[in-house]
Amino acid sequence: MSRTDTRTQITGVGTIGVPVIDQDRSLAFYAEKLGFETRLDAPFGEGQRWIEVAPPGSVTTIALAQAREGFPSGVDTGLRLSTNDAAADHAALRERGVDVDPEIIPNPVPMFTFRDPDGNRLYIVERPPEV
Repeated sequence: MSRTDTRTQITGVGTIGVPVIDQDRSLAFYAEKLGFETRLDAPFGEGQRWIEVAPPGSVTTIALAQAREGFPSGVDTGLRLSTNDAAADHAALRERGVDVDPEIIPNPVPMFTFRDPDGNRLYIVERPPEV
């Protein structure tokens, strides 16, 4: 039996969708509370918008996708955002009024959960410095 090459032409993770109810409110949250940049805010379809935000310098973006049947808001997104200092980000987000878990989980690396205005859960994970 011959081995088939299973590689694809995929080169990275481009955009991850997060379902939101109010795109303007979510855009303000990601920009003002998290310091993300708006990478794209354009109309598409009939009366819809496509909005992408990202941390400065990030290649991967988050699409603030309009929630709808089968794609509800208030979900565990599974998104892990990287940081150099989880404790500093935890304190800063709490001070800005973001709904963060009260404690940082210390192991296997420092991390914590927070929620956006629609109740979507995201995570901030401290990455050890490159060796």
